[in-house]
Amino acid sequence: MSTQSKQIQEHLQRFCGSETAYTIPMFNIRYTEGVKYLAEAAQCYWLITDAAVITKNLKHKSYFLVIYFKRFSKEVQARFHKEAQITYADGNGTILFQQDYELTDLPLDELRLFFVEDMLMLPNEY
Repeated sequence: MSTQSKQIQEHLQRFCGSETAYTIPMFNIRYTEGVKYLAEAAQCYWLITDAAVITKNLKHKSYFLVIYFKRFSKEVQARFHKEAQITYADGNGTILFQQDYELTDLPLDELRLFFVEDMLMLPNEY
C-alpha cells in the first residue's frame, strides 16, 4: 500500500457524521464531507458519479445499499485484463450489481461506501 493510500485511509477513519451535504444535481444525490474528502484526496470524482448513477437505479431494490470497491490481485488483472470491481449489495449479502473496470486510478485497494436515503457516505458517517 502506498503512502498516499495509507494517508487517505487514516484520514477517512476520522469522519463521523456530517454536518454538510453536497449534491450532484443531475442525479439529485447527496454525499457527505467524508466522501467529498475521498473524491478530492484520491482524485476519484468518477467513483462518486458512477455510484450516483448506479445506486439511483438500484434504490428501488433496497433502501440501504453497500458499495464495495476492490482492486484485483496482479494475477487476476493479468488473466482477465480487469483492474478492479465495484459491487453493489443490499448489506445482507445479496449482490444487486457488479461493474468491472479495466483501469482505475483510485489509489486504494479496497473501499466501502453506504447509500441510504439518496445520501452517499462513509460507513463511519452512517
